[in-house]
Amino acid sequence: MPAFSPESATIKTRHALAHAQAMARELGHPEVTSLHLLTAAAQQDGGLVAPLLARAGVHEAALQRALTTELGKLPSVSGADLRASRELGVALDLAAGEAEALKDKYVSTEHIVLALVSDKALRKEVRAARVLQSLGTNRDLLLSALRDVRGNQSVDTEDPEGKYEALDKYTRDLTALARAEKLDPVIGRDAEIRRALQVLSRRTKNNPVLIGDPGVGKTAIAEGIAQRIAEGDVPESLRDRRLLQLDLAAMVAGAKYRGEFEERLKAVLKEVGAAEGRII
Repeated sequence: MPAFSPESATIKTRHALAHAQAMARELGHPEVTSLHLLTAAAQQDGGLVAPLLARAGVHEAALQRALTTELGKLPSVSGADLRASRELGVALDLAAGEAEALKDKYVSTEHIVLALVSDKALRKEVRAARVLQSLGTNRDLLLSALRDVRGNQSVDTEDPEGKYEALDKYTRDLTALARAEKLDPVIGRDAEIRRALQVLSRRTKNNPVLIGDPGVGKTAIAEGIAQRIAEGDVPESLRDRRLLQLDLAAMVAGAKYRGEFEERLKAVLKEVGAAEGRII
């Protein structure tokens, strides 16, 4: 089993460990345990742990209640030097093993959760593993949830979460909004919409480009196309297609590290490519 190294951890993992330490210190606990780490990871903004566990049948409120109960059972000692518990070290080493098994370069928070639902974690009496077992989740459910979230992405950067479910995060599904009747009716643009649909229906050279000053109605044409798709009023080749609007502001937001925006853009393009032509 490989040993965990902080240098091989993602940013989210390092933040979770720092938060776990602060939490243990605040509660007067002499040791940082797997309970502190799971609590910290589940509370992260934009983190993967809570959504993953929710997909695997563990609701966030139930998880927090169970963790709070178990944390309340730990002894409190004032003025003690803080140290990592043995079972926390076991959990982190198991997480490093999960990363290696998935051929990931960094240990991310999803590897920690996978480690906590392993039989080894239970046998080695990792506290957080017992909590997750009591809440009814298991490794198969979690792996299935992870495949849904990660797709074919791998953890090859320190900030991999920005690449997961990239289309959901960084695009607006105009066809879904049209089906939900959340788009305004498009008036007087039938000719442009029909022409765009003709171009989209071609086998080659099928990329319509809408050019014009701001405010002339380019987005309205795109929304009109989405409404036609939602109503089924399009050529057969365009039925069941999704028309997505790229949200560049969302892609740029929070991109603090060099190359982070480019990684997000690559993730979007990768998911579009994997859709095999079902996305416009």
